[in-house]
Amino acid sequence: MNATVVPYTLQFARPAGTSRGVYNIRKSWFIVLRDGSRVGVGECAPLPNLSCDDLPNYEERIDHFCRIIERDGGFDLEELRQYPSILFGFETALRDLHSTNHILWDTPFSRGEQGLTINGLIWMGTHEYMLQQIGEKVEKGFRCLKLKVGAIDFDEELDLIKRIRQRFAPDDLEIRLDANGGFTPANALTRLSDFAKYTIHSIEQPIRAGQIAEMACLVRKTPIPIALDEELIGVNTPSQKRLLLDEINPHYTILKPSLHGGLMGSQEWIDLASERNIGWWITSALESNVGLNAIAQWCASLGVTMPQGLGTGMLFTNNFVSPLYIDGQELMYRNGGVWNLNGIVSSE
Repeated sequence: MNATVVPYTLQFARPAGTSRGVYNIRKSWFIVLRDGSRVGVGECAPLPNLSCDDLPNYEERIDHFCRIIERDGGFDLEELRQYPSILFGFETALRDLHSTNHILWDTPFSRGEQGLTINGLIWMGTHEYMLQQIGEKVEKGFRCLKLKVGAIDFDEELDLIKRIRQRFAPDDLEIRLDANGGFTPANALTRLSDFAKYTIHSIEQPIRAGQIAEMACLVRKTPIPIALDEELIGVNTPSQKRLLLDEINPHYTILKPSLHGGLMGSQEWIDLASERNIGWWITSALESNVGLNAIAQWCASLGVTMPQGLGTGMLFTNNFVSPLYIDGQELMYRNGGVWNLNGIVSSE
């Protein structure tokens, strides 16, 4: 088996704003495995200043594990626990190596028979820009919107939610919020109480990660269900995961395989959450269509029904041509559709 690493830079069509800053580009590294005529591709895409494996020698680490897989034909899952985005890349590259036309799991989704319901993502920006995005998403058929909050003026954010509810009743439109840790323990409960007047499904990471006692207290008092996201980053062993869930007892966990342990680690989170009656859903982490395809197909294999966060593949100007497309509020896979991985694979 031959294993190589190919870096690739994705360009955002518009700057993507969060409370942590604005993304204009997205760097990914692709593992390309070759075994005879077979080719498998997996994406490694850490988020800068967020992923626990966002390291200065990141490409060298991937190359190190490439040499191991060339020598042994596989890799040690336990050794890769501390590198979740690299683990995800190898897990999916190996599965892709043994697939046909990048069908990683045989499901109604990958056969093009059934879509995955997703939420529409509303990026931070001016009041007018966010309203514009909301109108466009609703017009396209989305019935669940996820709004980034915590970076612009709070009163403007609250007014935005109020305007949405004036137009759309809770039965017609579900609203999820994602603060990316943008509130403080001192103001979070007041702000959540203000948002709660407008029937909010949930809020992700209202305060920054690492404030375990404060988050646990907020979960006990909150009028809006709380979902953990950044809080899960770097919590890589089953014992650490059990401890965190038991200490905070959130209402939901948001799982991004590139951030939260690859497919193996994300499945552990799902199993532990389910044992504790904690809800969960799966989200991509701004991967290209290569990573998004793997996450979506794995997600479909789990039989999910609630809206997932898998609509980010359309954000880039130079994404790879794939059978993935959005129809209304569903992510679909066109059976027999064309892939074009020029730039990372010489011939497809």
